[in-house]
Amino acid sequence: MRKVDTLRFGTIEIEEDKITHFAHGIPAFEEEKEFVIIPYDSESPYLFMQSLSTPDLAFLITIPFLFFPDYEFELDDAVQKELGIKDQEDMLIYTIITIPKGKIEDMTANLTAPVVLNQKNMQAKQVVLEKGGYTTKHRLFPEKKKA
Repeated sequence: MRKVDTLRFGTIEIEEDKITHFAHGIPAFEEEKEFVIIPYDSESPYLFMQSLSTPDLAFLITIPFLFFPDYEFELDDAVQKELGIKDQEDMLIYTIITIPKGKIEDMTANLTAPVVLNQKNMQAKQVVLEKGGYTTKHRLFPEKKKA
């Protein structure tokens, strides 16, 4: 068990086999190599990806297929090899969520750069997709029509 101080959750204890490892960090946070994924609550589709080295760094994430059932992409062989993925069942896919100006109804998901996690060895990478027609700001909820 490892004790970790966090801003959002206070001091938490993490089992070593629950730590997600990013060999090269994530884009714009290359020095951040270890995270733990914490459910928002048992009923919520949201989770937090909490840094183990920076107490105030936590990304809100979700499983993209819950909001975008047609979301798909091909993971190239090099990434599969890097993460040690042998079967599709080993993979978990997450997307990082942005809440512009704190307005939950305007939340967006970054479908251009999903986080791919091999749940067998806990190796992960944020993969920037070259094609697929996705953007970094796909709305989770439809825009309300103005009267």
